[in-house]
Amino acid sequence: MSFVHLHLHSQYSLLDGAIRLEDLVKKVGEFNMPAVAVTDHGCMFGAIEFYTKCKDAGIKPIIGAELYIAPGARGQKDGGGADGVSNFHLLLLCMNLQGYKNLSYLTSAGFKEGFYYKPRIDKEILAKHSEGLIAMSACLKGEVAWLCGRNRMEEAAAAARWYADIFPDRYYLEIQENTLPEQDVVNKKLVQLSEELNLPLVATNDCHYLNKEDAKAHEVLLCIQTGKTMNDPHRMQFSASEFYVKSPEEMAAAFHYAPRAVANTLAIAERCDLDLVFGKYHFPQIDHPEGMTLDGMLEDEAVKGLEARFAAIRKKKPGFSAADEELYRDRLRLELDCIKQMGFPGYFLIVADFINWAKDQGIPVGPGRGSAAGSLVAYAVRITDIDPIPYNLLFERFLNPERISMPDIDVDFCTDRRDEVIQYVTEKYGRDKVCQIITFGTMAARGVIRDVGRALDMSYGDVDRIAKLIPEVLGITLKKALEQEPKLKELIAADQKVKDLIEIALRLEGLARHASTHAAGVVVAPDMLEEFCPVYKDQKTGLINTQYSMKYVEKIGLVKFDFLGLKNLTVIDNAVKLIRAGKDPDFDIALLADDDPLSYQLISEGNTTGVFQLEGSGMREMLRDLKPSCFEDVIAAVALYRPGPLNSGMVKDFIERKHGRKKVVYDLPELEPILKDTYGVIVYQEQVMQIARTLAGYSLGGADLLRRAMGKKDASVMAKEKIPFLAGAREQGIDLKKAEAIFDLMAMFAEYGFNKSHSAAYALIAYQTAYLKAHYPVEFMAALLTEDMGNTDKIVKNINDCREMGIDLLPPDINESEFSFRVIGTSIRFGLGAIKNVGESAILSILEARKEQRFSDLFNFCERVDLRKVNKRVMEALVKSGAFDSTGAQRSALFAALEEAANLGQRIQDERDSAQVSLFGTAEIVKGNGNGGGHLPDIREWDEKLRLNFEKDRQRRGCGPPQYFPDCSRASQE
Repeated sequence: MSFVHLHLHSQYSLLDGAIRLEDLVKKVGEFNMPAVAVTDHGCMFGAIEFYTKCKDAGIKPIIGAELYIAPGARGQKDGGGADGVSNFHLLLLCMNLQGYKNLSYLTSAGFKEGFYYKPRIDKEILAKHSEGLIAMSACLKGEVAWLCGRNRMEEAAAAARWYADIFPDRYYLEIQENTLPEQDVVNKKLVQLSEELNLPLVATNDCHYLNKEDAKAHEVLLCIQTGKTMNDPHRMQFSASEFYVKSPEEMAAAFHYAPRAVANTLAIAERCDLDLVFGKYHFPQIDHPEGMTLDGMLEDEAVKGLEARFAAIRKKKPGFSAADEELYRDRLRLELDCIKQMGFPGYFLIVADFINWAKDQGIPVGPGRGSAAGSLVAYAVRITDIDPIPYNLLFERFLNPERISMPDIDVDFCTDRRDEVIQYVTEKYGRDKVCQIITFGTMAARGVIRDVGRALDMSYGDVDRIAKLIPEVLGITLKKALEQEPKLKELIAADQKVKDLIEIALRLEGLARHASTHAAGVVVAPDMLEEFCPVYKDQKTGLINTQYSMKYVEKIGLVKFDFLGLKNLTVIDNAVKLIRAGKDPDFDIALLADDDPLSYQLISEGNTTGVFQLEGSGMREMLRDLKPSCFEDVIAAVALYRPGPLNSGMVKDFIERKHGRKKVVYDLPELEPILKDTYGVIVYQEQVMQIARTLAGYSLGGADLLRRAMGKKDASVMAKEKIPFLAGAREQGIDLKKAEAIFDLMAMFAEYGFNKSHSAAYALIAYQTAYLKAHYPVEFMAALLTEDMGNTDKIVKNINDCREMGIDLLPPDINESEFSFRVIGTSIRFGLGAIKNVGESAILSILEARKEQRFSDLFNFCERVDLRKVNKRVMEALVKSGAFDSTGAQRSALFAALEEAANLGQRIQDERDSAQVSLFGTAEIVKGNGNGGGHLPDIREWDEKLRLNFEKDRQRRGCGPPQYFPDCSRASQE
């Protein structure tokens, strides 16, 4: 006799379920069960992952959820139900696509409309969205079971009838065998109800963990969820260790008295036949003129856009000819035909729309990111700002006509204004059609040690010591840590508590811990999102996210866009504004030629603090060896500075060849045009594609497939791929021995090959920042200091860089400083926004007050600023940082007089605002002051060390201006 688990909580019942989906599928397969359901609490987080894994294993997936039902209206935020119960449980399973859509709607409403400790729905909304769903009465917390447990049988029967009416022939009374005494009582009464109301029974096990021996680890997981410890008698706990994935034989034995309830699990599984179709894309609705297709719209915009680009190209390259133009037009035509054939014009139009809106609003946008920079169409419609043709960037690396998949254009925006673009997209397409994407934090190696240690009530010191023994290596696991760190094994052998900690942590490691919002992903649907995907509302931020993570959002065909924040764009934009406000009103960074000697000198010297992608110490060392002399070298530097090329000797080989210390040799003359820019070294994925096309006659689409295969390093796949490559080489008349050697060389380099389109786009930002630093150092450093105001290490590094460049950094000043760092001739004035405890509202008040005239002293300052915003704490920070020094007063006297000055200022402001203005005005208030007026006390000034310590403490993220510290690095460490 077989059995199907229909009530089961995976890891996506966050910190409640401990079942990994891949482990579940494997165990169900071992039991030869035909199907299995996942019914996570109030959500469908893992639904598509579960569906996909089951399908791959030949097991029928049943998507469901255990929902929370409010006893009254879902909007009622209290425990106002029977006996203070705030929710009941109900299990729902999808029979078909309509059921999937209804479950999607219900779980979404739970988060958006009914959340009260849990995502709740109510009976009203359940009745409207019951079609296509099978309902089960759930565990002891189900409404019918709860009433049965209290012997309120008439109410239980009435509740069961209501559910049976809403789910005709689709409602089951759920019985469980878990050794709990209260469950035995409820089971008997449910059997009784089943007979009285002619409702079918179904047997479940309410699985929360995979194996019986996982029970203790699950108890610890519940402690982590509730913030309790295992020693707390009041902690939430399961009173039995039976909530695991049992075999069909175990379930049959447990329900020997109700074989029909076991058989009904198979009957329900038969009734559930959800068929989800993947590979179909759901594009947002795009408004377009009557009679104009999306194909026509994109072509029209691309052709016009290319003509506009020609004007800019001619400014940079006066020798740009009619033949060159024709080359561009031919490439544009090929790309447009491919985009139309693949059905993606709408995608390009949407991306172009929000990028061009951002540019029109003055929001800095990156020149490109990823393989999209290889598209001339993207360049023509202003999605990207790097011309792909001069740098041999390939469209087929971005969109391969021989492997149709959704284009993926990631876009960098100014960090400060990225949200404006998301808001624009939301308003344009509708709030019910746009949301961000969920992501799940997991219990990683160190984190799970700390979580489990707290739950086991171990001391912080002991747990911290164990956690710190785990190597700080990307992707480290506890298993790897135990292999690498002998001290961990010693602790386990010596201490049973540590052994228990590690054993439990190994069972919980990697489980989903919490949900949050993906940093960049935004989904735009053609209709209400719930038609395609359930949504989740973050109760802290109010943000609406998909319930599926990015991989599975893409799997179901929703169109995803990545809106990334890049602070370097803000630095460039602010530097350009400073340049235009001062030295060059007509400066246009978009018109820079890529052959500026001063920029390459700065890069070659490694003077790249603040230069995008080029400022790490290791990168600077490589640049000093490489000495880039052209833009192609910068592209290569961005691509080469990665562990693979560095460890393989590829970088050293590149440098030696560039400087002529090693001869550049091409195995075949056909390789020279492809590898000349990289001195005969295969650096880019695009070069692998070009070699396959040139030597073996591949199409670029076919070459991209070969490049992908090579990147996977599968020996059997490579052996198969070599056959058509050599056959193609034979047809091209290439020597087969050389062709085979080149194939092996390509395969070796494919592991390290980088996407040149991405490298070129980021090299452009690197070059622009280097150009600004080389030609406009004061403006650039002022913009950089402003952007880094919130980072201790960077502000110190930037200040030191200013010193090395001979740029004076003037101290903060209440009469001269703005919020940001500002340019004063060849100097930079410290920004008030960089002073700790001086908030934006206080700064705005100071700037507003001084519009009429300068502040003459502390008392004058307190008379004029809004003292509700500029409080004593703010003024202390200003005094300690030296912002009042220009008034000529000693800091010790200013500090001593703060309270008096603030009180006097407040009295004057109150008098000024009063309807009965004093006959003598402020003078009378000053005269009546305790010491006869607004005067500073005559006291000794602070000594130098105290002044320096105060300055260091007041700077928001590090030491003060270099004038304060003869040795700034020393002061920052004191």
